[in-house]
Order: sequence, then structure tokens, then C-alpha cells
Amino acid sequence: MLVRFDDTNPTKEKDEYTQNIIKDMQVLGLKYETITYTSDYFPQMLDLGERLIEAGVLYADDTPVEQMREERMHGIDSKRRNRTPEETLAIFKEMQAGTEEGLKNCLRFKLDMQAPNKALRDPVAFRCNLTSHWRTGDKYKVYPTYDFACPFVDSLEGVTHALRTSEYKDREAQYYWILEQQQKVWPGLPKVHIWDYSRLNFVYTVLSKRKLTWFADTGRVDGWDDPRMPTVQGIFRRGLQVEALREFIISQGASKNVTYQEWDKIWTINKKLIDPVCPRHTGIETDHKVLVTIEGAPTTVESSTIPRHKKYEAAGTKQLLKLNRVWLEQVDARELKEGVEFTLMDWGNIMIKTISKSDDTGVTAELNLAGDFKKTVKLTWLADVPELVPLTLCDFDYLITKKKVEEDDDFQALVNPTTKTKRAAVGDINMSSLKKGDIIQLERKGYFIVDVPYGGSADKPAVLFSIPDGRTK
Repeated sequence: MLVRFDDTNPTKEKDEYTQNIIKDMQVLGLKYETITYTSDYFPQMLDLGERLIEAGVLYADDTPVEQMREERMHGIDSKRRNRTPEETLAIFKEMQAGTEEGLKNCLRFKLDMQAPNKALRDPVAFRCNLTSHWRTGDKYKVYPTYDFACPFVDSLEGVTHALRTSEYKDREAQYYWILEQQQKVWPGLPKVHIWDYSRLNFVYTVLSKRKLTWFADTGRVDGWDDPRMPTVQGIFRRGLQVEALREFIISQGASKNVTYQEWDKIWTINKKLIDPVCPRHTGIETDHKVLVTIEGAPTTVESSTIPRHKKYEAAGTKQLLKLNRVWLEQVDARELKEGVEFTLMDWGNIMIKTISKSDDTGVTAELNLAGDFKKTVKLTWLADVPELVPLTLCDFDYLITKKKVEEDDDFQALVNPTTKTKRAAVGDINMSSLKKGDIIQLERKGYFIVDVPYGGSADKPAVLFSIPDGRTK
């Protein structure tokens, strides 16, 4: 596989994009023979441009952009279409020098202005741009278009099959025609076969670089690796595994039918991979958490060792602290009833004695380790110790509120105003050693990936991102 970066437009290309794509390929495990850049071939393409001018295939045009667009739309020949090769060649030299006259012009293919396929109506081959190029600096003032460069460089590099998504289908005839003209003046250029397939679309998602750039530039996300972004770095930061992505892509195949995939599918695959191996921990949301005082429980901290995953020994072990004062979440405390037995997970049963909602005494209970836990309600809990790890639990929603965004939709009007929520919580003491990228399950809460490890104090909590499990909520 060859990897080439099309950097023909210095206004839009940045080294930042290139380095991130290379990083993504490494994360994905993609093996490639070499990396090249279209800008590597600028000298050859300037030579090729002169050859095509002399062959009468290119002409210089100083028609204003809007007028040119209207003429192409209505199939009207440019008044410059019959310029002689000599005149066009002279103007091309002016364009390369970046002179006032040169900057007024572009070079266009003399193809077919009446073609039903508007991509064949004299497309632009070269245009001027005085912006400094991130690789070549200010060496060039004129640059080839993608339409000109792609067939030539594909062929020159020995590409046998050019893979393109199906939105470029209307441009295939243009590609082949341009390559044919280039082959006539540059002997030895081999043929290239285009193989098209449909682009992968997801519901509630925009994938165009322009639209995603808008989200990043306007501060609606924190960057290209934001977990709400449908980028490689974004979805991996949210907890997607490479194996899950690979399995999902293989299951889709290379279809030519345009479809919109549900995110649930890919996250369901991901869950099947992480659930059997990820360690289990306990987290209690701090908002209105309830203290339970348990008679018969240890008055000083007792510690025992239990598995981090009951069915996966390689996950290791963790410390379980027991004390006569434990914290429950508000949502669980509401289920308590006096005289009813409940089960504290990994410990045993408690009988609820009193429930106070009017003062700070909370709930009193009695430990009953001999109680039957088969039919009781299970509760997650944490001993009331100062070593509990402060947590920030982050949940995310779609950036777009419409399931399928159409071409003529104003996507900015479809932006979801609230896409990130945070919950304060505390976790068991074992979570103090979690590292960035660790994936865990918080009992009865779901799966999380550690984005920021615990910093050692209350103002430096561990930041955990929720990982979808494939169940639409």
C-alpha cells in the first residue's frame, strides 16, 4: 500500500494534519510501503503543464471566478478558450513568477463545455496561490489542482488501483480523460484503475473535514481528539479498541450502497471485547450520597483481597475495605425500607433498622452475614475512609441532533447544545493506581476509560470517560 498526502493547496494543508494521520495509521496498525507527498512532484507537473499547453490541451483563462462558475453551469465557452499555445505558455510563465498578470489567470483543460457531466466542463488544472507552502515554502506561486495532479502522480508512482469513495463517481470520466492526455505527452505512464466504494456514514454524525474543523475552531469540542469527534483519535480516546474497529469494518465489507450505520453496532462489538477482561471497581456519586451505620460491622477498617474480575484471573486483585460506616448513592438509598434486607456487594446482607430523612443521621442497619442474598436487592457501597479516590465521570452525547444530515441541511442549525456532562464521584482506594488509557467497569454504572489519572489530592480527581455499551439510551 502506498500512502500519499495531497498537499496541492497551501491554504488548506498543515503539517499538523499530516502528523496526526501518520499517528492514526500507526495506532491502527496499517502497514504501508512508503509515504509520499504530491508536492514531491511539483517540478515534474510544471513540466507536464508546459507539454500539455504545447499540445493544445490547456489554455490560460482570466475570467473572474463567479463568471467562470456561471459559464460552466450553463455550458458557455470562455472567451479565452481559443488562446494560442504560445500565448498560454507566456502567461503560465507569468503565473509561476506570481506577477500581477499571472495572478489574474488560471490554466484550464480544453475538454467539453457542453458535456452533461459538469465535471468535464473545462476543469481548472493550475491556479496561483501566494500562501507559503508548509513543505516547499515560497518556492512556488502556482499549484496544480487535485484533478490535474492525482491521475499523473497515481500513474507515476505505479498505482494500479486507486480507491475512491463513490461521491467521486461523477469525476471518474474526468480522471481517465486527463490521464489519457497526460500519457500522450509523457510516454510510459501506465493506466490506473479506479475502484469505488461507498463512504462509511454514521447516524447523528458529520464526517467532512470542513464541518469537523468548524466544531474544533468554535470551541464546541476540545480538539480533534475530543471523544465526541468521529476521528480515530477521538473514538479511541473514548475507549474503542482497535480490534473492535477492525471487526466492524470487516463485517461491513466494501459496499457500493450508501448506508448510515448505527453507532450501537460498533460499541456492542467493543463491549464483547472489553467485558471479559476489564477490572471491576466501585464508584459512588457524591451528590447527596447517604451514610449507613451498620451494627455488628468492624469499628476499625478491615481489609481483604478479592479479584478485580471474578472470571478473569489475569486482571489481578484489589483491596476491599470494610467498616461500620459505608456510603450509598442517593438513588440506592431511596430503595431502602425499614425491616427489609439488602445485600452489600462482595460483603453480605444488612437489615435496615431506621431511615432518617430529616437530619444527618442517615440510615442505621444491622449486619447479617448469614442472610440469604439470592432474592435481595444488590447495593454498591464504599467504606467511609479518607483514602477514597475523587472522580469526575464524563458522559457524552452526539454533536448533531438529526439522525441523517442531508447535503442541503444547515448543519450549524442541527448542533446539539449540550454534548458533555460531568458527575462528581468517589472511587475505591485501588483506583488511585489507575493509568491513562486503563479501561474498567464501575459496578452497576458501566464501562469507563481513564483519561486523566488521579493526581493525589481532592482538586486533582481521576477523570473517567464513559464508554458506550451498544444499548441506546
